[in-house]
Amino acid sequence: MTISSSNSLVGKSQSLTIARKALSLCSVFVCLLVAVNVNAATTLKIATLSPEGTGWMIELRAAAKAIRERTQEEVKLKIYPGGVMGDDKAVLRKLRVGQLHGAAMTSGGVMQPYPDIALYNLPLVFRNSQEVDYVRAHLDDKLMAGLRENKFVGFGLAEVGFAYPMTKDPVTAVADFQNQRVWAPDNDPGALKAYSSFNITPIPLPIADVLTGLQTGLIDSIGSPPIGAIALQWHTQVDYALELPLMYVYGLFAITERAFNRMTEAEQAIVTEELTAAVARVDAASRKDNDAAGKALVREGLEWLQPSDAELNEWYTIADDANQKLKANDYVSTAMFDELMSLLQEYRSSQTTTR
Repeated sequence: MTISSSNSLVGKSQSLTIARKALSLCSVFVCLLVAVNVNAATTLKIATLSPEGTGWMIELRAAAKAIRERTQEEVKLKIYPGGVMGDDKAVLRKLRVGQLHGAAMTSGGVMQPYPDIALYNLPLVFRNSQEVDYVRAHLDDKLMAGLRENKFVGFGLAEVGFAYPMTKDPVTAVADFQNQRVWAPDNDPGALKAYSSFNITPIPLPIADVLTGLQTGLIDSIGSPPIGAIALQWHTQVDYALELPLMYVYGLFAITERAFNRMTEAEQAIVTEELTAAVARVDAASRKDNDAAGKALVREGLEWLQPSDAELNEWYTIADDANQKLKANDYVSTAMFDELMSLLQEYRSSQTTTR
């Protein structure tokens, strides 16, 4: 063997040794990266329209604190309140691209990925809170399961309350209401459908513009739960409310499945427990708050109007027909709609029997 060939072999041996060391170092580096990724804390970016000081924000802050403590700082919630991330439509878009991970939204905000979540929004489908409670006890879990099938992890529904028509002038009949300049949330298809059911063409406005709209005369009628009318000062611009539960309004809290799956099973269990409990507390408090708000409206001078039997029958007849059309047009699924109506019939029959 020549000296040159010997040196060549030595060179190759040294090169292989260097390559093996480099590969080993790379393997260690990759392992470190994986370890850092696995053990990295998870920060969930959460949006809500609710401002600081509201029931939603108080409960979300409490849940965030509990989650942070129970996970030893491994899961944190960064909350963006007061609509700083935009309306429900904007928030949904940011959830899809991963800019946000979760949100407290109205049911209408989640309709696009999962239409059945707006099932309880059908116009005049409920006549009182007892019917709501009976139906929700049977269907809430199914709606949460449907939400999960559409890549969102839901932690329950929270009542906002019945939206009642509130007007500047006394209005009780459908025909009279059709002549009003009625507001509807600009990104709430449920509200738009509800009003169109009664041949009312609403004026869509963001929530932030409603008070100005009432003050300037752009609109003269709203549909709102009592607590919302007081919180947003809308009650200062209306004089009458119609004793008619036009629409059941509610919200929900959900995290994208993608963000939820980033957590360990133990962390998922903690997050689910704390957020489910928080939403349940908001739900329970809302009805009491609305009852108190309704009485406060009376003290502020608002007059509650009662439609006549004939007027009430007309409202419900139109709504029933409209809901059947919404079902036929796949506004919500036939299966869920039929189950809802079956439960309502079951409850109403039981109440008739016990009287």
